[in-house]
Amino acid sequence: MRQEKGIQSSRLLSLDALRGFDMMWIISGEIIIHALAKASGDPVSQWMSDQLHHTPWNGFTFYDMIFPLFILIAGVSMPYSYGKKLEGKENEVLKIAKRHAYRDLIKRTLILILCGMVVNKALQFNGYEQTRFASVLGRIALSCFFAAIIFMNCGLRTQIVIFLTLLIGYWILMITVPVPGYGAGDLTKEGNLEGYIDRLFLPGKLHRVVYDPEGILSTIPAIGTAMLGVFTGQFLRREFASITPFKKSLMIGGAGVVLMGLGLLWDIVFPINKNMWTSSFVLFAGGLSLVFLFVFYLVIDVWGLKKWSMPFVWIGTNSILIYMAAHGVIDFKYTSTFLFGGMVQSLSEAWQEVWIGTGMLALQLTLLYFLYKKRWFLKV
Repeated sequence: MRQEKGIQSSRLLSLDALRGFDMMWIISGEIIIHALAKASGDPVSQWMSDQLHHTPWNGFTFYDMIFPLFILIAGVSMPYSYGKKLEGKENEVLKIAKRHAYRDLIKRTLILILCGMVVNKALQFNGYEQTRFASVLGRIALSCFFAAIIFMNCGLRTQIVIFLTLLIGYWILMITVPVPGYGAGDLTKEGNLEGYIDRLFLPGKLHRVVYDPEGILSTIPAIGTAMLGVFTGQFLRREFASITPFKKSLMIGGAGVVLMGLGLLWDIVFPINKNMWTSSFVLFAGGLSLVFLFVFYLVIDVWGLKKWSMPFVWIGTNSILIYMAAHGVIDFKYTSTFLFGGMVQSLSEAWQEVWIGTGMLALQLTLLYFLYKKRWFLKV
């Protein structure tokens, strides 16, 4: 299909690399850092270890950014993937293309929801009450599903209006709708509206007993996170006569800083909180995600420095596969201990954990490199 004038269709390697960088921390990177902090006790590794834990409730750490960053990257990809399918088509041809896009989107959403349940050990089935239906992959699926529907059917101005409505509407709901026994505007673990809705309507087991961090109502602002990515993808894909790729990168970084500032301002009345996926969290985490995208896009796609990023690309191009593999399908720690345990047994137990974790990452990268060279990708 011939591209419309002013549209850039090339794939961004920086997106795959950033997705891989993001995923690396939850497949083995955090294990290495936690073990290193314990073994060395130095303040830098201890600070990094502290950043690789979620905040108990209000607040923000680097670890809290990993999930929204992944969703935002998925949003950035949408103008590239769906744009190619729909641009240049009109009337009946466009309707057919949209039907095909909807079919693929629904299929992808259902598969991700089912994969999320598999990661939650649903196949073991210890009973309905012990089965967790909500999941990380489920949230990715639903937030990206609705963001894609909005992107394919609405112009940019309408998209922005919907984005603002989602965030402001969620805030209004959370502070004005009363929860029995707690009243309106209670943003504690037990008293917030999102958790109450989960207790009423979310089937099966709640991850945190009184609420689920991937619950029903908080999917609304998560769509906003995906839409931030959609806005960014449209900006990146569009070619402007007066805006060079270098300027684009600076504008993305600047937008990220502005969003972080707005998130901090909103935090005063609506705390930054990943568990409730508050509107301030969407802006702050989204802004920080754009700052990371600025760095990766500038270095990899603008300056052309690509070789250093290839291990991240191997992870990023098979991110769902390695996520599922590392979270229950394959015991990489057992395999690393089996292969390398004898080599590190002379070290203290703490340092053994560092090298076992490093062995896990090496095994994962070896597997992903093989899949990358074979061009075998789990496409969902």
